[in-house]
Amino acid sequence: MKQKLLTLLLFSPFILPAQKGTTDLTAKINAAADKIESKTITWRRDLHEHPELGNNEVRTAKIIADHLRSLGLEVTEGVGKTGVVGVLKGAKPGPCIGLRADMDGLPVVERVNLPFASKVKSTYNGQAVGVMHACGHDTHVSILMGVAEILVGMKKDLAGTIKFVFQPAEEGPPEGEEGGAPLMIKDGVLENPHVDVMFGLHINSQTEVGKIKYRVGGIMAASDWFKIKVKGKQTHGSQPWAGIDPVVVSAQIINGLQTIVSRQTELTKNPAVISVSVINGGVRSNIIPEDVTMLGTIRTLDTGMQRIIHEKIALTAAKIAESSGASAETTIDKKTLVTYNDPALTKKMLPAFIKAAGEENVIETEAVTGAEDFSFFAEKVPSIFFFIGGMEKGRDPKTAFPHHTPDFVLDESGMRTGVKAFCHLVFDYLQSATNPAKKAF
Repeated sequence: MKQKLLTLLLFSPFILPAQKGTTDLTAKINAAADKIESKTITWRRDLHEHPELGNNEVRTAKIIADHLRSLGLEVTEGVGKTGVVGVLKGAKPGPCIGLRADMDGLPVVERVNLPFASKVKSTYNGQAVGVMHACGHDTHVSILMGVAEILVGMKKDLAGTIKFVFQPAEEGPPEGEEGGAPLMIKDGVLENPHVDVMFGLHINSQTEVGKIKYRVGGIMAASDWFKIKVKGKQTHGSQPWAGIDPVVVSAQIINGLQTIVSRQTELTKNPAVISVSVINGGVRSNIIPEDVTMLGTIRTLDTGMQRIIHEKIALTAAKIAESSGASAETTIDKKTLVTYNDPALTKKMLPAFIKAAGEENVIETEAVTGAEDFSFFAEKVPSIFFFIGGMEKGRDPKTAFPHHTPDFVLDESGMRTGVKAFCHLVFDYLQSATNPAKKAF
């Protein structure tokens, strides 16, 4: 992999030899990131202790807006319900770069023994829940707040405009509400000024601190949610032959869905996942219910495969149900798109990653079946989405707790790499866009 990266750098038309000014700027950015690290950690711990669910990030938004205003930025609140946007105009005209951080927590009860562990309780879709930053969005906000402070201090070196986009509800809005990246786009976040390129990052609890992982093309999967309602015929539990058991039919459908991936999908092209995560039916041990409802998710990295899998889920459920005299109705809700990294832009920006982390720590990764609504930004403008390490050095990734779990934990020193990466991406892109000798994208 290192050889592949070296080949890209040596033979890419986007890469030019480093200039002295570039070297000085690199050192200046890295030093500024080191200096602001303690602030980012303080911000992160406060946000971690006070997480808020999607579309309810009121306290978080105020902290962000107050900080951006203290830096002298143009600030707009209430974008996409609780989103905050700050605009920094450089000393010279140039392109507009969007930098995005998501803000919301998750309905998870924290089990990590930290002095700043969350004890927040809330309501999620009518259910009482705990709230936790179990995906690292608190670090993303802190990183971008730090980047804003650094770039304001280097305003005279900026030939362009930076738009700091703090986005609510990345994990999805409450039922019946709009939210996330689609609502921010609808509210005009990519205009006035128009965003030319967008950069986003995500910390990862199973990647060692100091490392950056990227991918050309699709890096994260499209996420679709499905509901299958199986209708049978209610009867007494002691006389199953007098009815049609939707519980048994549902079990058969669940097994049938797995053959779509294992036997009907060309997995050598791209991975795919179908998972049934919720099954509801019945109210009493001795009553076979009339219907059962199943909920689940589909993950794909190819739009053609996505369409075929949708068709096969509906067909499989309907035919298995029919074979038992039941019926099955399938509905599929498209939640996010494939998160797509523009190939030319990604190759062009590789030196920025190397400046931030060192060549040995920049790794081309495999596609991830997790999903991101950053994909909606990437659909509109050329974009790059990448991962930074949040796992302590020397730990076996297999023993690190994954995201969206009560035991999720991060090494805060990983945030420094994110700060550096964002800053280097900004300056490398602006320099290439405003310098005719370097312009290649």
